[in-house]
Amino acid sequence: MITSRSALFRPRWISASTFSIPLRIMEPVTASGFWRALEGKREKAVIATKFGFHVNEAEKRVTFRTDDHLLHVRAECEASLRRLNTDVIDLYQLHVWDYPIEKVPAMIDVLESLVSEGKIRSYGWSTDSAENARVFAQGKHCVAIQHDLNVILDAPEMLAVCEELNLASVNRSPLARGALSGKYSTSTEFPKNDVRIDDWSRDRFFLPTLNQLDAIREILTSNSRTLVQGALAWIWARSETTIPIPGFKTVAQVEENAKAMQLGPLTSDQMKEIDVLLGR
Repeated sequence: MITSRSALFRPRWISASTFSIPLRIMEPVTASGFWRALEGKREKAVIATKFGFHVNEAEKRVTFRTDDHLLHVRAECEASLRRLNTDVIDLYQLHVWDYPIEKVPAMIDVLESLVSEGKIRSYGWSTDSAENARVFAQGKHCVAIQHDLNVILDAPEMLAVCEELNLASVNRSPLARGALSGKYSTSTEFPKNDVRIDDWSRDRFFLPTLNQLDAIREILTSNSRTLVQGALAWIWARSETTIPIPGFKTVAQVEENAKAMQLGPLTSDQMKEIDVLLGR
């Protein structure tokens, strides 16, 4: 474990430019445009991206692989380096949630070789399994685990592992796929090309969130926060290891996300009250 790299990804040490790790969303299809904004400022940014998909650059889409992911790690890394116009990736994340645990040692070996060659600085795994996280953390340069976390969907076991092993907790779905924005209701119908139309999104994020949001709305919007800012404030108060990665489509959403940092985390009393109101 590398303490200095873990500290780099902690929310108390990162800058606003790495708050939402935008390349998580845009690479591989639109990262080149983002990179132009970072020209001459590379050392001020933390570039995090993921691997584990078959990328069709011409059609701008990705699909799941059906063969052994180990066969493609190096090629995927080289492709990301090219698209990102950089010589090193700061955090390289395996984005295959159900990757076989028995193959993890071999995966770690490949990733460590990429570190030795200077192509990546550290790596992590996108998984909601605390057991998987503990095994992956045996890798010398493993510094982060990406997992679901939001005010409705807590992850105490995973956070305990991250705190124990000094791993950054990179939080996907911090806004419950938009359900915590206050813009949607149980009757909302998404376009057919929206990833949120599936049963999994509805049952894991939307229905639980929308059914409980009113109970905690007043706390989340305290200190003139928006619901989004309150949801992010909860994550920062939840653990010193957390780094939320909210999505965005507009400049206004980026500004709203960034302003949440100025408002800071919720108080310990507010955190306790939320737990009481949600019955946990």
